[in-house]
Amino acid sequence: MEIEQLQVGFMAVFCYIVGCPNKKEALVIDPAGDEDKIVRRVNSKGFQLKYIVNTHGHGDHTCGNARVQELTGAKIIMHKLDDQLFNSKEGHAMSRQWGFTPSPPVNMLVADGDKITVGDVSLEVMHTPGHSPGGICLYTPGHVFTGDTLFVGGIGRTDLPGASLSQFMSAIKDRLLTLPGDTVVWPGHDYGYRPSSTIDVEKKTNPWLTGEFM
Repeated sequence: MEIEQLQVGFMAVFCYIVGCPNKKEALVIDPAGDEDKIVRRVNSKGFQLKYIVNTHGHGDHTCGNARVQELTGAKIIMHKLDDQLFNSKEGHAMSRQWGFTPSPPVNMLVADGDKITVGDVSLEVMHTPGHSPGGICLYTPGHVFTGDTLFVGGIGRTDLPGASLSQFMSAIKDRLLTLPGDTVVWPGHDYGYRPSSTIDVEKKTNPWLTGEFM
């Protein structure tokens, strides 16, 4: 498996290219700006882009879907609950109010436990609601892509439509913190003191998880 982390857009979003070097297939997670750059990087590796995966439906993470799909034909994947909320007329209006391009229709809906596969690489969908109803993380042994669920030293906001702090904390503690401690955490924004972490480090130092802020 090959992973490349790219900071894109004007909100310090981390986009990820996840590829299989053997089968030359790839997916991108949260293309949120600099779409031509993302596609150039995929092409430079010789990968065929199969999927655009959104960790949740907020406009700052989905605003690049349209352009990347236009350039590559990749299918868009999102959890069914966020598709219902954010790909509605009201959801598109909210994206435009925030200054983002709404996403085209989602091609594939996923739920907890589903697998997204490119070549020999398989990512398990972990439903982690709280930041949004259909927020997901993507897990493969050794790595977890956490979107706006878990940051380096922080967690996502819970003051947006469909959010819930209690639901959020349960999802983090019951799903993410039960992963092996050396699992690399790849967050959805460059908000921390370094661009990635591990589950063990976040357990020990993240103030939202140690009880300092709760």
